[in-house]
Amino acid sequence: MKQLIIIVPEGDNNLSSITGAYEIFNKANAFRKDKKGVEMFNIQLAGISDSVDFNGGLFTVKPHLNIAAIAKTDLIIIPSLNHNYKLALKGNELLIAWLEKQYRNGAEIATICTGAFMLAASGLLDGKSCSTHWSVTENFKVMFPNVNLEIDKLITEEKGIYTNGGAYSFLNLMIYLVEKYYDRETAVYCSKVFQIEIDRNTQSQFAIFSGQKQHEDEVVPQAQDYLETNIDEKMTIDDLSAKFNVSRRNFDRRFIKATGNTPIEYAQRVKVEAAKKSFESNRKSVNEVMYEVGYADVKAFREVFRKITGMSPLEYKGKYSKVAIKGS
Repeated sequence: MKQLIIIVPEGDNNLSSITGAYEIFNKANAFRKDKKGVEMFNIQLAGISDSVDFNGGLFTVKPHLNIAAIAKTDLIIIPSLNHNYKLALKGNELLIAWLEKQYRNGAEIATICTGAFMLAASGLLDGKSCSTHWSVTENFKVMFPNVNLEIDKLITEEKGIYTNGGAYSFLNLMIYLVEKYYDRETAVYCSKVFQIEIDRNTQSQFAIFSGQKQHEDEVVPQAQDYLETNIDEKMTIDDLSAKFNVSRRNFDRRFIKATGNTPIEYAQRVKVEAAKKSFESNRKSVNEVMYEVGYADVKAFREVFRKITGMSPLEYKGKYSKVAIKGS
């Protein structure tokens, strides 16, 4: 039987990703035992304390064992640190060192949401792909510049390391791991029992783009502000670089270094975010919103919108509009 360890970090972090992972894998175990007479995993919670409080002491988790008692395991799940990741890193040095040791010893590791900060602190994500909650992108990039952050992806898998986006999208990662370790039949069964959409692979539609502002470039913030306050303008990037007296080549280089996007990509994201907000709050047609955000070509607007959100403008409007649409 394989060993699955769900770690319980120190600090008041996220309880749901611990209990959710535990319940889903126990259900998968029960299904496998019913079908084949044997469970896949011995599932245990482990930490460095006898008990850890959550939600201000409202709940308490008592791990089955201390990590010091685990010589070797097959799979480790790191829960979300909520958004207390900086504080959590300071109180979990022993866990971070243990993660690195276990990975070097053959364990695979899956991290949930901001749990990616803990895994990245171990150095195991350097040079690898990683996803985490879209809202912590800027801080993650600053703290771990050697990690290939792919924020649009819901799940990444590379060399025995799995990461996922934020909040309750961890349920999709659990189903992904169930299929990986058990089989498709077990994954489908668990997805039906827990009513989790199977094969979801992006968190793009949920992301709120606010612009990467944590950098020291003096010109780029002015360009960012201009793009964000002149959404309907059809200015070219050549025009924009000339406006700030910077050559196009140098402007592109500085913009990418500061924000992680080319100026064109940044402008597209700003326009699409404005379009999303408009779709959510009013009854305007796709064409009306398209013109408002500076597009004149329907095909081009649809392609850019789908590339960034994973949905067409009409699909997004139908799904997220706060204005009730009657008779449709």
